[in-house]
Amino acid sequence: MADETFTDGTRVPSNDNNPCQKTEGVGLISSLPDSILQHILSFIPTKLAIRTSLLSKRWRHVWCDIPSLSLDDKTLKPLKAAASITLNRYTSLKMMNFHLNTTREQNIPHINRWVEFAISRNVENLSLDFWDPGSSYKFEIPDFFYVNSSVKQLTIRLSFTDLMVPACYLSWTSLKKLYLCNCNLSDESMAKILSGSPLLESLTLYFCNKLRVLDLSKSLRLRTLKLNRNIWVLGPTHIVAPHIHRLRLTNSQLPCTFVNLSSLAEARLDICIVPITRIFEADFLQDMVLKMLEKLQNVEKLTFEGNFLQIISLAEVRGVPFPMFKVKDLTLETVIFQYVIPGIERLLQNSPDLKKLTIRARDTNTIGEEDINNYLQLQGLNPDQCWRSKDGVFFNNLRWYLESKHATSFVELVLKNTKTLDIDNIVILLNERYLRFKFEELVVPTLSHNNFSIALLKMPMTSNDDDW
Repeated sequence: MADETFTDGTRVPSNDNNPCQKTEGVGLISSLPDSILQHILSFIPTKLAIRTSLLSKRWRHVWCDIPSLSLDDKTLKPLKAAASITLNRYTSLKMMNFHLNTTREQNIPHINRWVEFAISRNVENLSLDFWDPGSSYKFEIPDFFYVNSSVKQLTIRLSFTDLMVPACYLSWTSLKKLYLCNCNLSDESMAKILSGSPLLESLTLYFCNKLRVLDLSKSLRLRTLKLNRNIWVLGPTHIVAPHIHRLRLTNSQLPCTFVNLSSLAEARLDICIVPITRIFEADFLQDMVLKMLEKLQNVEKLTFEGNFLQIISLAEVRGVPFPMFKVKDLTLETVIFQYVIPGIERLLQNSPDLKKLTIRARDTNTIGEEDINNYLQLQGLNPDQCWRSKDGVFFNNLRWYLESKHATSFVELVLKNTKTLDIDNIVILLNERYLRFKFEELVVPTLSHNNFSIALLKMPMTSNDDDW
């Protein structure tokens, strides 16, 4: 039987059949310069990188100079002891990435020391994740944190009980990308952050309660803004963004006003509807969406997701007038069913400059069909008649009930509404739900269109937060 070695309780069988190959492989790797080995180790979890010190004397101190560290109480237990050992042995004077993730209250008293250590090593990418919805402990970010000249990318994810109150003076002179999630931020605190971050290029705010006014007029370098609001988080409600080029907005059924989007070139929009609340503010949502569309008339690249398309469709069947658009690149991400068809038709008909159309079949819709139909009935309308396409075609009324004929009708509808356009490229991406269909049934309507393509994907399509 081959000999076996044990490292940290893990059985590793030896390769006695080819000892020369084994020795040669280990020798080749170990002969690499420390800088290359450390670069390789930076791509694996810190816990595993530290374990390489057990391989041989050559590897004993290699990890101590890696450019990235991750302290996570899900993998390092107990975190306090593991962090103490790790930081005591770490020797690099320059740290590129530091990630700290802890939800355990017993670690809270040590957070400041760990963060201060990373800052002392001139960390450039700093990520702090303290999200714990069940915690009653109130953590307040220390004053020393608000003066820093090395951090270029900062991610902070807190619990709603935590506080983020900058001191009188804030200076993040190198910061270019800021991501804040579940942070209790006042208007005054946000203003300090913006004024103290002169190089800021990208700002992401997810569920930042208490924030009401977001004035970006003095952030001259800020180009990308991502906002996510839901029914439980009000802010921000008043946004001034004259220099923003790219906007990603998931709005809610709460008021939100954009004052200036004059530089906007790209936008991605949806609405957060939480079914468990059983609240569907149809009139408010239509008014909000139409006002937003007015501000998007000159934007050349647009992406609309499922709930946003449903509200557009609801306004369309009620005969509400829509603006014309100068969009050249349009992406629609939605379930294919009757509640988005009128809106898609209207968008295509009102986009005469369209050059590229992408439709991604994704399960993003959360507005209940019953809520929409009940609203139409209260308006004196017959839902069955409202949801027919302009050609009189009936589509599936349930998102889960989809037949091949519905998908084929959808392809035909898209082609008909774009045939008068000088369009370069039309792509329909269908997810795993459509794999049971005969592909030729979907392709036949497109045979005379060289600029049209359909793709069937086996993996579910998801939206990536880092798309832009």
